[in-house]
Amino acid sequence: MKFDDVILGRRSIRGYKPDPVPRALIEEILALAMRAPSSMNTQPWNFYVITGEPLNRIRAGNTERMLAGVPQSREFRIGQPFDGAHRERQIGVAKQLFSAMGIARDDKDKRQDWVLRGFRQFDAPVCIIVTYDRALDGSDDTPFDCGAVTTALVNAAWSRGLGAVINSQGIMQSPVVREHAGIADDQVIMKSIALGWPDHDFPANAVVSERKPVKEATVFVGFED
Repeated sequence: MKFDDVILGRRSIRGYKPDPVPRALIEEILALAMRAPSSMNTQPWNFYVITGEPLNRIRAGNTERMLAGVPQSREFRIGQPFDGAHRERQIGVAKQLFSAMGIARDDKDKRQDWVLRGFRQFDAPVCIIVTYDRALDGSDDTPFDCGAVTTALVNAAWSRGLGAVINSQGIMQSPVVREHAGIADDQVIMKSIALGWPDHDFPANAVVSERKPVKEATVFVGFED
């Protein structure tokens, strides 16, 4: 794919075929992603790539704990709830997804099932847990670098015909993830990425989230009109 086709064509995939993803292909994608910019070349990121029975145990553990009301235990800071324009955008994409999936506003069962899909890593055949070195905890540059490599990863996956969605729900029960993924104590769990072959018949996969225009996001200084 051309670069523009990847950037403009990529979308978050929330429904997957069960087909396995070859390890060699994942390694190729990771090698591309790791060319992302890194502050002073610190490269704080690491990846735990999970499939098969270990991933099934994470799905089950996440779901059981959330249904039991166990408080979330994300390791990376989560900040305050969204408000204002940010909240409006969050609600906007939720409306797009619920409309595509035929989930009515008052259908509590379907809404809960949709939320639980996130804790199940959207039933994708592969989950990638992004971690960073604990020695860098608190660094402003580290989250920036991890965001850059994660963006590069999902774009590299798309260029190879794979779909992905960056997911916070999948790591909200961090003890479950840490246990079954064998995550080292010197790592902080930051994000999870569901990865696999897109199911093009899954309605939510057709949703393309809206973006605000360049003129709304940008201030040009020193340019001639």
